Amino acid sequence: MGELFALITSLGFLFPFVLIFLWSAVKVVQEYERGVIFRLGRLVGPKGPGLFFIIPIIDRMVKIDLRTLTMELPPQEIISKDNVTIKVTAVLYFQVIDPSKAVTKVFDYGMATMQIAQTTLRNVMGQSMLDEILSQRDQINQSLQQIIDEQTEPWGVKVSIVEVKDVELPQSMQRAMAKQAEAEREKRAKIIHAQGEQQAAQTLSEAAKIISQEPATLQLRYLQTLAEIATERNSTIVFPIPIDILETFMTRREN
Repeated sequence: MGELFALITSLGFLFPFVLIFLWSAVKVVQEYERGVIFRLGRLVGPKGPGLFFIIPIIDRMVKIDLRTLTMELPPQEIISKDNVTIKVTAVLYFQVIDPSKAVTKVFDYGMATMQIAQTTLRNVMGQSMLDEILSQRDQINQSLQQIIDEQTEPWGVKVSIVEVKDVELPQSMQRAMAKQAEAEREKRAKIIHAQGEQQAAQTLSEAAKIISQEPATLQLRYLQTLAEIATERNSTIVFPIPIDILETFMTRREN
């Protein structure tokens, strides 16, 4: 009886340790995660998602998130190819596609990706003119994405999108660009005004040719103009001599 009681007591003493052992052996990995297993320091491979068991003390698991991560790069002071100092801010979208490489090939894949992105951003922007940076944003984004993705591929990291978020120019450059834009607007306005004057002159010239072929047309236009003036100014116009008589004298003078 004493031996049975001692056995039950010893089992009761070991039960918490067994429970802790089993609890540490059960692992649950979410759908968007993978658990990279190491057994006695050697890589076994990723597992999950779902429920699985590992050997406590012998196995070690590192969870890796497979979702797309967003990282905003801090403002970078860059000197463009035409010696203009600018501040550039960019945003980076990346995700882990190979959990084993992300754990074994780099210490901190997130920090490493950010450092590579900052260096690449400075290099690419430094080789571009200011006009290209402002006008060819899509091409620069694509170039940044390709270069960064090639460098992070050995780490099992895929860089999907790189977007230049903001380009801050010096105050002097902003004023110069504003003056240039204003001059361009004035230039376009003068060109449009000159084109309008040219078209109006051409139209008047064609109208003069038509009127010269029909003298009566000039008289009708003259009367129409007088009627418009009388309507606008509420005045009365008196013709002391008929126009036909004046036309007769003008004809005789020409002869």
